[in-house]
Amino acid sequence: MAVGRLLAWAARLFDGSAVAQARAEARLAEARLRAAIDVLPEGVVFLDAQGRYILWNRRYAEIYHRSADLFAPGERLMDTLREGVRRGDYPDAVGREEEWLAEREAKLLNPTGERHEQKIADGRWLMIEERRTSDGGVIGLRVDITHMKRQAEALEHALAHAEAAHRAKTEFLADMSHELRTPLNGVLGLLRALEATELSPRQRALAAEIAASARQLDQIVTGLLDYGEADLAPEAVGPAPDIERPLKVLAADDNPTNRKVIELMLEAAGCDVATVENGAEAVAAWRGGDFDLLLMDLRMPVAGGVEAIREIRAEERATGRPRTPVIVLSANTSPEDRAATAAAGADGHVGKPIRIDELLTAMQAALQLQAAHAS
Repeated sequence: MAVGRLLAWAARLFDGSAVAQARAEARLAEARLRAAIDVLPEGVVFLDAQGRYILWNRRYAEIYHRSADLFAPGERLMDTLREGVRRGDYPDAVGREEEWLAEREAKLLNPTGERHEQKIADGRWLMIEERRTSDGGVIGLRVDITHMKRQAEALEHALAHAEAAHRAKTEFLADMSHELRTPLNGVLGLLRALEATELSPRQRALAAEIAASARQLDQIVTGLLDYGEADLAPEAVGPAPDIERPLKVLAADDNPTNRKVIELMLEAAGCDVATVENGAEAVAAWRGGDFDLLLMDLRMPVAGGVEAIREIRAEERATGRPRTPVIVLSANTSPEDRAATAAAGADGHVGKPIRIDELLTAMQAALQLQAAHAS
């Protein structure tokens, strides 16, 4: 009996020591994890399968400083968001609070890694990315993209200003053409009528001098207007190679500002531009349209650029459809990125921010290469 009691006591002692050691190791591991994520420049948050806070780093609390008092292990993120909406922390929710919360919860319940933007009350913009963890929880990333948004807005404003100036100049040249050429045409028409009548030699000589002067003036006006019209596109988009014919271009980019930039740049260069939001839409549009050239972003939801290019090239080979030139437009410009896009079947790779002269040069080179292959 004494031996049995001694063994039972030893077992309890051993189990207690093991549990204590395990807890100490868990606390040490958590401390190390917290120290590691606290040095990250992005906000990071871990949630359990029920959307409750487990762990967050210092930057996450700084980003959401208006709501940081609500963060606590075991509290639901959606409850924090609901209180934040009540406090006015999310401008996009104003006037549609329940709808905004429902949309946000849907993204949280299905964390696919698709990025979306969020504006907060102090004027900053955040990029949010959330993914499922192996234990059914969620890891969330928050990146402050305020500076990028302001740069994009400034570029859009500048392009809008350039577009307005381009439009004003076009209207001015049209008005000038009308105001100058109309009276000139009248003068020349009257002179032709006058020359058809009986004139004295002196009168005919004077009419010939008037006609010569009018034709010279018409040539000067034509030259000025032609020069102005030829100057329209370079003035709007900067010096760039000429595209020899109007092109039908399909551009895929998940960012609406980037799509607008591409439209403005290429429409000013005389292209007919259609845009889509992701690689899957690009493939579908390519199937249904007769495009001269495709422009493809790399990182897009649903299907990325490399995936879309591979699908297009495979279908071209399988169906015998003529090859469509593809140029990648991406901020990812490392040798590895360029190699991957070339291997997928891209004909060029232009880095962002896009320079119109570089883009048009790449387009021209891709079209020339395509023509050489076709011949």
